[in-house]
Amino acid sequence: MTQKIGIVLLHGAGTPNKDFAKEMIKEITKGFSSKLKVEDPENNLVFQSVFWSSIFENEENTLWERVQQGTELDYRFLRSFVVEFLADAVAYQPSSVSDQNYDKVHALIAQCLHSLQAKAGSCAPLCVISHSLGSVVASNYFYDLQARQENIGKITKQCSGNTPLEKGETLSLFYSMGSPIALWSLRFNDFGMPIRVPPPEIQKYYPNINGEWLNFYDKDDILAYPLKGLNQHYQHAVTKDVEVNVGGLLTNWNLFSHIKYDIDHSVIDPIVDGLVRTWLKVNQ
Repeated sequence: MTQKIGIVLLHGAGTPNKDFAKEMIKEITKGFSSKLKVEDPENNLVFQSVFWSSIFENEENTLWERVQQGTELDYRFLRSFVVEFLADAVAYQPSSVSDQNYDKVHALIAQCLHSLQAKAGSCAPLCVISHSLGSVVASNYFYDLQARQENIGKITKQCSGNTPLEKGETLSLFYSMGSPIALWSLRFNDFGMPIRVPPPEIQKYYPNINGEWLNFYDKDDILAYPLKGLNQHYQHAVTKDVEVNVGGLLTNWNLFSHIKYDIDHSVIDPIVDGLVRTWLKVNQ
């Protein structure tokens, strides 16, 4: 019996459709099946989407309605995009009150990881694919597990299991797309510390896995930045900053490239390659 890989996907800022990962899952599955020459990739890859912005959706809709009352704002579409991005970022910030949004978002991730390990296996290699602000959320979640467990909130603890996958010990692949982690790092002295991919604990389960963190960015995407140059810690932690040119004729030259990473094969293909390498390492 082969060992499956668990894959968790986090969307970016704003509130997408609940099936936001459908096309990306389809393309990854197709590429994996083609490169590995398997007819049943569903028996090798298990996907779990994290619809984290649903926690803020009602409040953000109310905010957008109220700021438009009594005035005619210009650039409504752009404003809506900015409001969604900034509102998610502000709402997600840790606060001093109990039951804060930071804890609620991380509790949802914990629930999704619990569901994932039940389907993929408690020790399954874990792949994280995250876009935009979702990469900040994912990075924070695993950093708390690795280095700041005192930051883990009460709700998250209640939702967390004790399996290696849920504890982040099998984190093997981390893919950030259009990531503002560089901007978020301003909160910390010398731009902070990154997560470790893979963590040292993976040696107990898969000593042959080297792991990787690929950070995809488009130079026309004003929200996405390379990471390796932040400091020596990021230089070591991030395998590669991958410059891509995502989107079509109408989007690959402007800021709307920010929402086109998940279906572009300059992103999909390296992710598939990483999944194939990892699967072969643990199954041969």
